[in-house]
Amino acid sequence: MKVVSTNIGTPITFEWNGKKEQTGIFKYPTENGLFLGKNDVQNDTVIDRVHHAGTNKACYLFSAEQYGFWKPKYPNLSWNWGMFGENLTISGLDESEILVGNIYRIGKTLVQVTQPREPCYKLGVRFNDVKIIKDFIAHNHPGTYVKVIEEGRVTTGDSVILEQASTNTLSVQNFYQLLYDKEKNKDMLALFMSNDAVPLYKKEKLKKFLS
Repeated sequence: MKVVSTNIGTPITFEWNGKKEQTGIFKYPTENGLFLGKNDVQNDTVIDRVHHAGTNKACYLFSAEQYGFWKPKYPNLSWNWGMFGENLTISGLDESEILVGNIYRIGKTLVQVTQPREPCYKLGVRFNDVKIIKDFIAHNHPGTYVKVIEEGRVTTGDSVILEQASTNTLSVQNFYQLLYDKEKNKDMLALFMSNDAVPLYKKEKLKKFLS
């Protein structure tokens, strides 16, 4: 895997249900790379810190290959890297193969995979179509958030090198399916609950399905 683009956003104001709101989902490539901090990407825009940034969502990675799937569906948009609000656009990122808990070296940083991205209405704002939220969930290629273990700079062209594989076989795609499937797969749920990299607040939400 390699970094295809490093992306950063500025605040954009929009109207939603008659109220003015702001979002940082409109991200665009930067030539200077990014500094990944423990809680967020330096100089990036994070409006809603309840649902974005923080230890378990310090940086968002999305697959460059998925652009080929989405572009034909929205041909009238002005396309560039960062369309999905990702800080790092990564070639070769496959959520079915990436395990929650995997630790990767990216440039000068060391990061750990923590959880998939769950789309909210602001993705609909970015694409000017709320229908994309349902389609994004069904497509099952959500990208992944990472925890930053070692802070540092990441630039375009940096390799994404697996430093330590998780001993738990829960993939990012498994995690994503568990969140949205009405009938939870018991084996996947067991892996989910026993995975040390899964944030505790996510385990609390699914604990009711154990019985």
